[in-house]
Amino acid sequence: MTRIHDTLAIAIAQLNPIVGDIAGNLAKAREARADAARQGADLVLFTELFIAGYPPEDLVVRPAFLAACENAITEFAADTSDGGPGVIIGTPLKRPSGIHNSVVLLDGGKIVAERYKVNLPNYGEFDEKRVFEAGPNMPGPINFRGVRLGIPICEDIWGDMGVCETLAESGAELLLVPNGSPYYRGKVDVRQQVAIRQVIESGLPLIYANQLGGQDELVFDGASFAIQADRTLAFQMSQFEEAVSVTRWKRDGDIWHCERGPVSKIPEREEADYRACVLGLRDYVNKNGFKNVVLGLSGGIDSALCAALAVDALGEERVHAVMLPYRYTSKESLKDAEDCARALGCRYDIVPIMDPVQGFSNALSQLFEGTSQGITEENLQSRARGTILMAISNKFGSMVVTTGNKSEMSVGYATLYGDMNGGFNPLKDLYKMQVYALSAWRNGNVPSGGLGPSGEVVPQNIIDKAPSAELRENQTDQDSLPPYPVLDEILECLVEKEMGVDGIVARGFDRKTVERVENLLYIAEYKRRQAAPGVKITQKNFGRDRRYPITNRFRDRG
Repeated sequence: MTRIHDTLAIAIAQLNPIVGDIAGNLAKAREARADAARQGADLVLFTELFIAGYPPEDLVVRPAFLAACENAITEFAADTSDGGPGVIIGTPLKRPSGIHNSVVLLDGGKIVAERYKVNLPNYGEFDEKRVFEAGPNMPGPINFRGVRLGIPICEDIWGDMGVCETLAESGAELLLVPNGSPYYRGKVDVRQQVAIRQVIESGLPLIYANQLGGQDELVFDGASFAIQADRTLAFQMSQFEEAVSVTRWKRDGDIWHCERGPVSKIPEREEADYRACVLGLRDYVNKNGFKNVVLGLSGGIDSALCAALAVDALGEERVHAVMLPYRYTSKESLKDAEDCARALGCRYDIVPIMDPVQGFSNALSQLFEGTSQGITEENLQSRARGTILMAISNKFGSMVVTTGNKSEMSVGYATLYGDMNGGFNPLKDLYKMQVYALSAWRNGNVPSGGLGPSGEVVPQNIIDKAPSAELRENQTDQDSLPPYPVLDEILECLVEKEMGVDGIVARGFDRKTVERVENLLYIAEYKRRQAAPGVKITQKNFGRDRRYPITNRFRDRG
């Protein structure tokens, strides 16, 4: 262990921990430190609550969990007696002041210092105030081999508490920020603007280390970076990929300057959304121990995109597509489904549902005598399909991939215990027009790290034809819903922007249509509460971000 003078090599460990896998996360951290040592690093910066995995939610109120995390940190601290790189790593800690979202500095075989998060987020997907206490004091700098480091934790740089400015005034020379910042489209730019603001206020360079990986509905996209004291980008790590990158810093007078670091291109728009969906699905399946997945392949665009995402995430050998035709299933849909499965190379089976639907009808015939056929009978088709897919899941251990999009889930155009069955939905936070956009993008591109083939994987006919649930003759979605371009824009105004009806009408939309969509949105809340989790793509997904009551009589009528 040598005292730093004018140069500092900092490794940023942008890794994919698993919530609750303390032993596995410690092993991953040890491997990363060894890798960083081989690259000549002085210090390894891990991400927020790395030992526990982020977000650990109510796990941190369990004494056994906290004890296991602290034991892991003590073990890791002992490793640093070898004279190799020091370590900054996140962990929950129980102290007399409460349970804290913390970071520790490990060096020379011991825990050198602890710091606690002071600004606990309590909005959107975050509810840290539920399980953590804010640090009792503003964090001061930590001395690492002669360099004074300021270590604000994630939200500490997003609020207006002046944490970075206080650290600078207390003598910090460099800001190192461990983060658990989940993805939504355009989030990279948002983070960098937040970091630049803190650099301006503190006058110090800032390293932003972000977690990678899927955790339930959240996807952490990495994309770690640093901002120089002159507000320019110092380095940019990859998005959606694990990496241990060593960056080289040099002291120039009183200011540290990054001389060398990775320069990665950040994907944009459809590519970023697609890769987020792939990562979220892959990690949900793998981290929860599923061997493979099964999905209903209807010949429609939603299931086709889900199949493509599944093959890209898991490989063709782990994806099983099943066509479940009924008398209303067109020959066109049968061909489109088969063409899609063949293009992707995954297993494809046909299981007709005529007999199960007739069986339900026969069982209910006496009870339903004297009533006319309608939505109930249509939904029996969907529920027969859901039951068959769940039977395949139970028999072979395959997780059912749910295939409904955000537009449908918004207005309740989905069948409970039917097409809503399943373990995970990669399209849950994608509106219908986004589904079309991602399908078109995938036909022209193979995502980095994707396991699927190149070329057209969503047949063009699926993209071109009118969407239909095919639950009755000549049915189209537009029989029940406004055209999707109109519906999606109204929904974005209602959900993401929380706009009132008058404001949406002022944008040129028909008032009755807007009021109808708003009503459908509210009355479908009970369905969404029972829906499978899915990847967060927008700033306000159904689940963690948007929490409306099921019993709700409010309607915006001016």
